[in-house]
Amino acid sequence: MNLRSPNLFWRTFLLILLLIVACLLAWLQSFRVFEREPRAQRIAQQIVSIVNITRAALVYSDAAERRQLLAELAENVGIRVVPLEPGDDVRPLPDLPVVQLVSEKVRAQLGGATRIGGEVNGVPGVWVSFDIEGDAYWVFIERDLLTRDVGTQWIGWAIVATLLSLLATVAITRVVNRPLQRLSRAARQLGAGRQPVPLPETGPSEIRTVNQSFNRMVSDLAKLEQDRAVLLAGISHDLRTPLTRLRLEVEINDLPGETRRAMIGDLEQMDAIVGQFLDYARAKPQQAAEPLDLSALIDDALAHSRLMHAEAATIERDLQHGIRVSGHRTELLRAIDNLLTNADRYGRAPESGRLELAVTLRRDGADAVLTVADRGPGVAAERIEQLMRPFERGDSARSEVKGAGLGLAIVDRIARMHGGSFRLAANPPHGLRAQLRLPAA
Repeated sequence: MNLRSPNLFWRTFLLILLLIVACLLAWLQSFRVFEREPRAQRIAQQIVSIVNITRAALVYSDAAERRQLLAELAENVGIRVVPLEPGDDVRPLPDLPVVQLVSEKVRAQLGGATRIGGEVNGVPGVWVSFDIEGDAYWVFIERDLLTRDVGTQWIGWAIVATLLSLLATVAITRVVNRPLQRLSRAARQLGAGRQPVPLPETGPSEIRTVNQSFNRMVSDLAKLEQDRAVLLAGISHDLRTPLTRLRLEVEINDLPGETRRAMIGDLEQMDAIVGQFLDYARAKPQQAAEPLDLSALIDDALAHSRLMHAEAATIERDLQHGIRVSGHRTELLRAIDNLLTNADRYGRAPESGRLELAVTLRRDGADAVLTVADRGPGVAAERIEQLMRPFERGDSARSEVKGAGLGLAIVDRIARMHGGSFRLAANPPHGLRAQLRLPAA
């Protein structure tokens, strides 16, 4: 999880968890406030009862047995009765809301002159004054009376409640985010050129409407792709038939050699343009992907291009062997061939017309990276992104039209088809670097 930008699952999870914690804290505070009054009433009633019973026991007991009664109260009940002296060092009870409420209720029942202390002459406890026939006394009660007895069972219940809250939070978050996760995954597959599985058209009305619209869009795009492929295939068939007849007529007619070569070159160029249209419109192969040795594919493409033995070309080849990818052989060969053809056409030095090309293959983490870098005139940085678009060519390529401007767009399409990426960058000090990144098998 990225802590700076967590995904929607963690955002929702943390939001619900914070809401639960806030509700629990508010509930605990409310419980403390509403529980304070009954608890203070109960403690005050216990203190008043102890004082009244002790006073009655002392008043109505036999004087000879009074000392023994006081000893039994101190030993068995924890209650002591001592005379109240004017010089007693009296400390107040803790300044707590429930303690102040208890003091008010005790004085309300025993009289406003009743003194209540938390410590007398260095002995901590609950000290309450009372009179017997004009004599003042202290009743000492253990301070445990003011202590809330919460026990330890709440710890186990708190742990169980916390775990149940976390499980409920995870369940709620998954239920809320599952439709969005499916939509996000389907959108990524569609963006990569793959056909996503239709989204379920169930659930809340908002999610159902979005999924229905997305499925309809995917279906329309697939139909549009099929119609485009059929259209271009028909155009290719209708164009290549007369092109073949024209070439045959050029070959058999008695034309000057220079004229014949120029006309044949024009016909071949037109045929190549039609081929590019078909390559760009071709749908994803129906066959399953197979493991392929990428270095072997590059060697085949270089051999097919005949650049390794060209007189006006210097090819530096640095291939890391053993790198395999899962893909379609024909499509990957077409992508590599387009990169080499693009470098051969536009990557030559303007002065000498010589091609200096570096072809490298490296493993970068979980990816295989093919780089084709030339030392040609290059392209302005602001126009590099434009070259990735269909029917776009660099300024140097416009002077002599050699294609339809689909070569790099086809490479980008094949890269996304295989779950990879394609990018262009400057190759200092001059030139262009094309980088094809594919997931390694």
